[in-house]
Amino acid sequence: MTLRTKVVLLALAPLLLISIAFALAMVNLADELAQRELETFENNLLRSKETALKSYVSIMRITSGYLIEKAESDEEAKRSIQELMQRMHFSEDGYFFAYTPSGVNLVHATQPGLVGMDLLNIKDNNSNYVIRNLLARATEGGGFHNYLWQKPTSRVTVDKISYVESLPPWNWMFGTGLYLDDIQQEMELIKDGVDENVADALLTFVIIALLAVMGVLIASIWFNVHEHRLADQSLKELSHKTVQLQEEERRRVSRELHDGINQLLVSVKYRIETVLGLLQESQQTLREPLLKGRETLKQAIQEARRISHDLRPSILDDLGLVAALEHLGEDFEERSGIDVSVYLQVSETKSDEDIATTLYRIAQEALYNVEKHAGARQVTLRLEQDAEGLFLEVKDDGAGFSLRRLGHGRGIGIRNMRERVEFLGGNFSVHSEEGKGTCIQVTFMG
Repeated sequence: MTLRTKVVLLALAPLLLISIAFALAMVNLADELAQRELETFENNLLRSKETALKSYVSIMRITSGYLIEKAESDEEAKRSIQELMQRMHFSEDGYFFAYTPSGVNLVHATQPGLVGMDLLNIKDNNSNYVIRNLLARATEGGGFHNYLWQKPTSRVTVDKISYVESLPPWNWMFGTGLYLDDIQQEMELIKDGVDENVADALLTFVIIALLAVMGVLIASIWFNVHEHRLADQSLKELSHKTVQLQEEERRRVSRELHDGINQLLVSVKYRIETVLGLLQESQQTLREPLLKGRETLKQAIQEARRISHDLRPSILDDLGLVAALEHLGEDFEERSGIDVSVYLQVSETKSDEDIATTLYRIAQEALYNVEKHAGARQVTLRLEQDAEGLFLEVKDDGAGFSLRRLGHGRGIGIRNMRERVEFLGGNFSVHSEEGKGTCIQVTFMG
C-alpha cells in the first residue's frame, strides 16, 4: 500500500464515520421530533373535533328553541324536533340522537329500530353504562363521554366520543358524536407521510455522503494524474495562460447568455403572464399564447445549443442581419403592444459575422430595456450603411433615466453592450434624460 493510498484512506475513514454517526443521530432525532409533533397534532385535532361537536349541538339547541316557540302545541314541537334530528347529518357517520330522562330513545338516525326502546341499562363491551352516563352529562349542563358503539358505515364497534346537552322544557338528552377510528386513520396517514419524509431525507444524506467520498477519490486520482505536470514550471505558465483564456471565454459566454437566452426566456415569461391575465376571460383564449410561449421556449433551447457551440444566434445564420432585425421588431411589437418603426438601409453584402451578431444583440437588449423599464409608446429601430460603415440606432419616447444613476438596474446590460461594441472597435453611446426617452447608438467604421 503506497503512502498516497494511506493518506486517501485516512481522509475517507473520518468522513465515513462522521457520516454514519450523523445519519443515526438524524434518524433518532427525527423520530423523536415526529412523535412529539404527532402527539401534539392528535391532541389538537381531537380538540377541534370536540369543538365542532359542541357547535353542532348548539345549532340544534337554538333551532329546537325556535321550533318550540313556533309550534302551537307540545306534541307538534316534539314531532318537529324529532323529524329535524332524524334528518340532520353533518358527515357520513355524523348524526343526532335523543333520549327521554328515563332512557327511552326518541331519535336515532342510523338505527331507527332503537326508537321507543328503553336503553337506560345498556352497556358497551367495557361494561360502561352508555345512556346513564350520557344522561348524567346532560344533567350536569352538558359534557363529553367516551364509550364503544357500532359505527354505521362499517358495522364495527369502535371508540366513540359524544357531546350531549339537556333540551328544555322536556329535559330530553340530545347530542351527537364522532368515531375515534377516523382520527386514528388520519394520524396513520400523517405518520406514513412523516416516515416517508424521514426516509427521503436519509436517502438524500446517504447520496451526498457517497458523492463526497467519490469527490475525494476523484480528487486523489486527479492529483495523481497531474502531479508531474504541475511540477514543471513551464507547464505552470501554460496553465496560467489557459486559465486566462478560459476566463475570457467565460466573459464572452456570459455576455451572450445575458443578451440572448435571457431575452428569450423573458419573452416566455411575458407570454405566460399574458395567459394568466386571460384566465378570467375565456379558456379558449389560452391556446394561442401557450403555443407562442412554447415556440419561444424552443427558440431559447436552440439558442442555448447554438451559443454552446459557436455563440451564434440562429436567426442570423439562417436569415441574415436585416431579416433578423425585421423579425425582432415584429416580434417585439406583437408581444409588447408598443409601436415599432424599423428602417433598414443596408446593402445585401454579407456583414462581418461578429459585427452582425453584436448589432443584433444590441438591438435585442435595447428593446428588452424599453419593454421592461421605459413605458414607451413608440420605438424606432434604424440600421444604415454607407461608405464610412454601419450605424445602428434604437430610440424610444419612454420615461428615460439619469445617466448618473446608470448602475441602478440597467447598468449591467448597458455595460455589456458597450464592452461588446468596443471589443470589435466600434463606438457606443447612450443619450437619455428622465421623461425624454432614450437613444442608443452604435457605429462601426468600415
